[in-house]
Amino acid sequence: MRYGMVVLAAGFSACLSFSLLAVAIGTDYWYIIDVDKPNCTGSDELSSHSGLWRINEGANMSTDIPSFTANMSSLSEAERDLRGLHKVVVILLPLSLVLLVFGWIFGLVSSLACSPNLLAGSALYFLFCSLFTLSGVSIYIKHSNLAYAEFQRVVSPENLALVDVSFGWSFATAWLSYSMEVATGLLLMLAARITQIKGDSGVAIAML
Repeated sequence: MRYGMVVLAAGFSACLSFSLLAVAIGTDYWYIIDVDKPNCTGSDELSSHSGLWRINEGANMSTDIPSFTANMSSLSEAERDLRGLHKVVVILLPLSLVLLVFGWIFGLVSSLACSPNLLAGSALYFLFCSLFTLSGVSIYIKHSNLAYAEFQRVVSPENLALVDVSFGWSFATAWLSYSMEVATGLLLMLAARITQIKGDSGVAIAML
């Protein structure tokens, strides 16, 4: 494979991972609750979709999620656990987004220098960044499962049967971002290997 094509693919993948994660963090379709009440024209008003920062109920109502400003002393143990998990998510994912910016710069410098060591370091850096995204998304799944268990506890089985919950496209976008981060790391590893092989070939030719 050609070195230029590999580093271009890595650069595109890095930009795509950043864009996808930025979209995921900024949109409100991580978790969707659909209420389907028979013979009820206002079912849409009971449905909601939420992101990391807001909960949108019905067509017009939007509520901010108080991640760091809530009074924890007045909450139950389950609610405190939910808030704690949510705090971790809203720290990890934006941090991963910031780290990706530095990774892109580091990767660009490494690719221009054609240094196997720098390229390998950039690859490891992107794989390290992907751990933050993976951890954030995984903790969000745990948070959602805990919230749903609490929801099941307070809602009757009859009403629960009318509710459909699912992860939305914002959540899927975060997963895609994680995949692109891993792909970027692997492509930079390949670029480092190509550069090393070319360097070894040049040394062998010079020795002849």
